[in-house]
Amino acid sequence: MQSKTHQTQSITDTLDPARAAALEATLGQTPSIQSGDALPPFAHHIYFWDAQTPDALGPDGHPATGGFIPDLGLPRRMWAAGRIVQHQPLKAGIKAEKFSTVEAVTRKDGRSGPLAFVRVRHDIKQRHALAVTEWQELVYRPQDAKPADPTPAPKVAAHSEPLAFTSTQLFRYSALTFNGHRIHYDADYARDVEGYAGLVVHGPLLAHLMMQLAVKMHGSFTDFSYRGSSPLILGETATLCANDGQFWVRGGDGRLCTSGQITA
Repeated sequence: MQSKTHQTQSITDTLDPARAAALEATLGQTPSIQSGDALPPFAHHIYFWDAQTPDALGPDGHPATGGFIPDLGLPRRMWAAGRIVQHQPLKAGIKAEKFSTVEAVTRKDGRSGPLAFVRVRHDIKQRHALAVTEWQELVYRPQDAKPADPTPAPKVAAHSEPLAFTSTQLFRYSALTFNGHRIHYDADYARDVEGYAGLVVHGPLLAHLMMQLAVKMHGSFTDFSYRGSSPLILGETATLCANDGQFWVRGGDGRLCTSGQITA
């Protein structure tokens, strides 16, 4: 069952080049971005913080539902999928405004129980011109939801490179994106409350790396979509793969963790 909603919010931020340089360092790159430079795709995720006081957070560390995101009675939050359309580059050091709208809420009954999908649209403008349109699909599940059966990753890759993460890197990415979700930095919470085998690598971080590879291989893109399939746990062997405009992250056991594609 799908319902439409018009819940909106807007956040204005000056896109500090020092924060973009910190993102480069977190990803293992030599910091180089300065004021006036074009930001790489997906770098806007380190801006437009929705800073909430501790009493406004849920037990998972995210802003509590019932405000911008409706309270659906399902406590476990996951980032399921997304799509980004780049109309023009965002520039570091210049003020920008993000307009966000909850476009739809869809309830379904899955194998692990009830699910709710929330589709959010973000339009980012800089100097009164639309620069980025992004859709995010969030999924909310019961606390005791069982993991879905893993999907095998594609076996053929024209390009592949190993991925490795550290707990420090996950902490720094959480800090840069102001992401308080405890599954990324609180191992006891991730295991004992949410049932993961350990700390979870951020889905947006994997999406960012896929887009970074897309730019490296294709020069640029305007439209990129991605979807999560299985969480990647810190310490797992992983591989970033690509083939003909398709990108994916493969876990050490051969399962598909996340996938993406250039769609236009």
